[in-house]
Amino acid sequence: MPELILASASPRRRELLHQIGVRFRCAPVDIDETPQTGECPQAYVERLALGKAQACQAQHPGAVVLGSDTSVVVDAQILGKPIDEADAVRMLMQLSGRRHQVMTAVALVKAGRQEVETVVTQVDFAELDEARCRAYWQTGEPCDKAGAYGIQGLGAVLVTSIEGSYSAVVGLPLQQTAALLQAFDIPVWEQV
Repeated sequence: MPELILASASPRRRELLHQIGVRFRCAPVDIDETPQTGECPQAYVERLALGKAQACQAQHPGAVVLGSDTSVVVDAQILGKPIDEADAVRMLMQLSGRRHQVMTAVALVKAGRQEVETVVTQVDFAELDEARCRAYWQTGEPCDKAGAYGIQGLGAVLVTSIEGSYSAVVGLPLQQTAALLQAFDIPVWEQV
């Protein structure tokens, strides 16, 4: 069985892979995550997921490498991780009372072979005010989350409904990831 490496330091992605019983190790990579001029959100997340996997695979040529990227998209605009409280409040107010998309791409790479799959989940937000957004920021949770919220944590109370993959919103679409892993001879539901 080939070795699987997760090209990410995300604790959420680690937890999700453990949830489906996958054996892996982590080897985070740092790539430029600046959107390219005119790049659509889906192309952006796919480029980053594949770029992370390829960069890691270059360091570990015999392994299967999993790269992933998640972006929150509203009005065709990518909302990344907030740089400060004002940025987080701006993002949360932009999402307030509206539907947005969470796009998560997962890429697997091994020795010249690569597969990328993107999952888009529709997320509806409750009406928010600035005080609630600031209070949420003070919890520390939004600091490292795309769109300044985490559905798997305190941010769950901001979400009124979703259509699609909950695990993709957290950071890794498990059904699609499991299918890709199996196509690369990486079993799921193993004892870890």
